[in-house]
Amino acid sequence: MSAAPTAKPQDTRGLAGLTVGDTAICAVTQTQLIYRGYEIADLAEHASFEEVAFLLLVGHKPSTAEIAAFKLEVAAMRPIPASVRDEVANIARNNPHAHPMSVLRTGVSLLSHANPLCEDNSPEAELRKSKQLLAQIPTLIGACQRGREGKPVLEPDASLDHAANLLWLITGRKPDALEARVMDVSLVLYAEHDFNASTFSCRTIASTETDMHSAVCGGIGALKGPLHGGANEMAMEMLKQIDLDCAGNRMSVDAWMQRAFVEKRKLMGFGHRVYKNGDHRAPILRGWGLKLANRMGPEARKWFDLGDKVQAIMLKDKNIHPNVDFPCGMTYFVMGIPVPQYTPIFVASRITGWCAHIMEQHQNNRIIRPLAEYTGPSLTNWS
Repeated sequence: MSAAPTAKPQDTRGLAGLTVGDTAICAVTQTQLIYRGYEIADLAEHASFEEVAFLLLVGHKPSTAEIAAFKLEVAAMRPIPASVRDEVANIARNNPHAHPMSVLRTGVSLLSHANPLCEDNSPEAELRKSKQLLAQIPTLIGACQRGREGKPVLEPDASLDHAANLLWLITGRKPDALEARVMDVSLVLYAEHDFNASTFSCRTIASTETDMHSAVCGGIGALKGPLHGGANEMAMEMLKQIDLDCAGNRMSVDAWMQRAFVEKRKLMGFGHRVYKNGDHRAPILRGWGLKLANRMGPEARKWFDLGDKVQAIMLKDKNIHPNVDFPCGMTYFVMGIPVPQYTPIFVASRITGWCAHIMEQHQNNRIIRPLAEYTGPSLTNWS
């Protein structure tokens, strides 16, 4: 009698499929994305980003009075020290090769030195630092972009909501209601996603009982990677390349995609480590981006038409769905946002989730220290 087949060992590289902790902040399933009990489609339709930020950081849905006070408090925190503003702008101006995420990481580190609460990990201090980072990260992003363009840095506008102020600081133009709403929805969608790579990095760093700014710098470093936050930039660059190649070589989008499949190119903005049947956030952002593109005209709409063709081919030939980074690239592009700033905008949203997780880690801490399976040489005598 032959032996019964043994089960194939689970591939747990990258902690795939493993549960490594508890959280009350977010739940990610095949059918839902939930922030503290509220589903993402519900939030994207009915809540503002500031309300979602309050929900994540404070822990409950704000009342009318609470959100009004929160918005005023955070708006007042937007200015940054002149020394930090000038240093960030100078780095971006004098080092055109510097990635805006690296510049932003430096900016957050510089802010830590100017913050008297930096080393205070008490709940009260950490909540205040969370609000400060939420308020000041758009100011850093704006300083970086204006420095890259060789233009004077703009001051934040306390009369604008978070999304509109972010657009103002980057583009130098006050957005209209639809543009501000589209950006606001994108920030809601990106705000939190349980133990993703950058959030887990933040929690791991925080578990050593270091300060919030240090943990956030680690999160920025993790999010910079093209397999995580940088995917929205790469998705748009891919669409631009498809458009250029198809026009120049008179080839169809399907021919371009089939060539990419044969060459085993990495097509960015598709697939997800958790979602196997599609990212719930992607159609929401596509819908808002398409609404804006339709208003702007054919030159904007063409990117969504191209994206729809690419998406259909990926689904038909590879059975792979787009993630939220795919429509994000198109949406930000038609809004006139420079592609290198896509991932920093991700930070302007995800800072809420990161800070919520850092506070949760500190409030019930145990240092995160997994084990590794050794695969090196067997024991050998030195002499």
